[in-house]
Amino acid sequence: MMHTRFNMIVEAGLAIALTYILSLIILFQLPQGGAIHPASMAPLIFFAFRWGGRKGILVGVVYGMFHFLLGLKFTIHPMSIILDYLMGYGILGIAGFIRPSACWKIAAGTLLACMGRCALSIISGAVIFAAYAPKGQNPWIYSAIYNVSYIVPEMILTVIVAYIFYPRIKNKILEFR
Repeated sequence: MMHTRFNMIVEAGLAIALTYILSLIILFQLPQGGAIHPASMAPLIFFAFRWGGRKGILVGVVYGMFHFLLGLKFTIHPMSIILDYLMGYGILGIAGFIRPSACWKIAAGTLLACMGRCALSIISGAVIFAAYAPKGQNPWIYSAIYNVSYIVPEMILTVIVAYIFYPRIKNKILEFR
């Protein structure tokens, strides 16, 4: 029991650290903060697959808090911290509610988690950052276009990485035991 808990805590720390390191690599930067990173969501999703949805959500929320605090991010409203960081990364843990017993389930869980993050970013953009929408444009449409433009490419990268690497990582962890 103690050994398993220790392993989970170590893996949580590694997932948070790897996610943060990958978030520092920017493939493309948008003017108001959105960026495409090389599958930076994958370590949190892998953790959720290994340890389940509830623990995955908790680790995602912890990562979101660290990402906001360490990244010196700017926000104009406290709800932005909740939607974009705490809930935005916490929702990646829902991948853990899908058991990755087949490759298509790995892809489906990863896609579901990334789509949840995208939805929360769209809500945040439409509600909190509506002032950035061009005059006369619906803030929901503006937010959807803006957020989809960087989250969907990263989501595609993350699904490919998860599909290819998660089964191998899982097998290596089981061999190590």
